[in-house]
Amino acid sequence: QVQLVESGGGLVQSGGSLRLSCAASGRTFSRYPMGWFRQAPAKEREFVSAISWSGGTTYYADSVKGRFTISRDNAKNTVYLQMNSLKPEDTAVYYCAAGHTKYYSSSSSYDAEDEYGYWGQGTQVTVSS
Repeated sequence: QVQLVESGGGLVQSGGSLRLSCAASGRTFSRYPMGWFRQAPAKEREFVSAISWSGGTTYYADSVKGRFTISRDNAKNTVYLQMNSLKPEDTAVYYCAAGHTKYYSSSSSYDAEDEYGYWGQGTQVTVSS
């Protein structure tokens, strides 16, 4: 049984920073890519960022590129999302997800929810203007 537990969400003013963490247990964390998604009220869940199993490759949605940084510590079974220069439109529930297999189905499928088989419960991020 794979468990993903997110933490680090909260309320922050526009321009501020937060660091989200996702602690994984239940399987060999280092063998799988990890992703972050978010869902704002009345909107569909969307891709935010992802990182390969080794940490050597990272991916970002255009809306967060240059402001967010994903990283992982395989020794601690944890993936992080450093969020800087936050904007009110970043307000959402942020979900951590673990990939089905070591590699994505294709080089461009890292943002597809179908690539991820395990999901955390989410952590709320609220950015006030």
